[in-house]
Amino acid sequence: MSDRAKNTMQGYADPKLCRELADKIAQSLTGRLRFMEVCGTHTVSIYRFGLRTMLPLTVEHVSGPGCPVCVTHAREVAASIALAAVPKVIVGTFGDMIRVPDSTGQSLQQAKAQGADVRICYSPIDILQTARSNPGHEVVFLGVGFETTAPAVAAVVKQAKAEGLTNLSLLSCHKRIPPALQFLLQNQDVAVDAFLLPGHVCTVIGLQPFAFLRSEYTIPAAVAGFEPADILMGLFVLARMQVENRVEIVNAYPRAVKDKGNPTALAVLGEVFVPGDADWRGLGKIQDSGFFLAPEYKDFDAWERFDLEDIEDKEPPGCQCGQVLKGQLHPRQCPLFGRKCTPSRPVGPCMVSTEGSCAAVFRYGM
Repeated sequence: MSDRAKNTMQGYADPKLCRELADKIAQSLTGRLRFMEVCGTHTVSIYRFGLRTMLPLTVEHVSGPGCPVCVTHAREVAASIALAAVPKVIVGTFGDMIRVPDSTGQSLQQAKAQGADVRICYSPIDILQTARSNPGHEVVFLGVGFETTAPAVAAVVKQAKAEGLTNLSLLSCHKRIPPALQFLLQNQDVAVDAFLLPGHVCTVIGLQPFAFLRSEYTIPAAVAGFEPADILMGLFVLARMQVENRVEIVNAYPRAVKDKGNPTALAVLGEVFVPGDADWRGLGKIQDSGFFLAPEYKDFDAWERFDLEDIEDKEPPGCQCGQVLKGQLHPRQCPLFGRKCTPSRPVGPCMVSTEGSCAAVFRYGM
């Protein structure tokens, strides 16, 4: 990062600027503002920078299903562990997923310790080289994440097809954020006044997929970045809309997000994936909320290649991650928090992932 870029980013964390924004929020509000963020990076930033302590008591923050590792369903975790036990299979995964336990306490990390070939990938591109270098093995990538990571994974699958790689497949656990929010509102699982929308996701899909918040539920929303001033600016926008009795979907992160998203990323998503019903931890099955391989790419589907569709699993005993992900429970209200469940001995994924609410509260307090 250049010195200019560093100085710019430091500006978004300037204490004086943040204090001024927090004061403007307090001065603007005439009532309660209960907002939900649906991004793991927002979760961590809010706790890390102590933003909750800067805000007036009339602003209430709850975390939603915005941590990709946390919302990965128990059956998807069980499927990845089952794959690791298959001879001559190499499982590639992002780092946080390796420690997520199934209901019996098993994880990919333990499978690796017992001899399974499980490899951490820093980019989906890594799995291409793994498949090229190991023609005698089946190589499976565990695709986890939202619209942010799905385009890169789609590009890898597209490249694998172009190269004729027959030993590479994808266990797609990718999720779509807008259907999850609609599901929460339809089922009245969440009571919020506004949403702070995820900047990373919106760089890909833009603002239009969230229009239903305004048209169907009259709930305002603002897209925000991830530095302290970014988040406070998003909240200030929400506060102003409340005062002016406006309901809009506002882009408060214009330096990164375009209203129509990223056409290139959307194109590769539309070519390689199709939406389908997907299981979410704590929420259950949500219509059209997952990314699944399109018919032209079905040869790369690990769910079918390894006959994993019928695998089931349940939540780890006592785990309250589902309630945390719906904003119904603060992590400290879980009886396992800080006792039986810690970052070094996690019971559920919200304590495993660095973007999980439980891990953020454990590390930064509040």
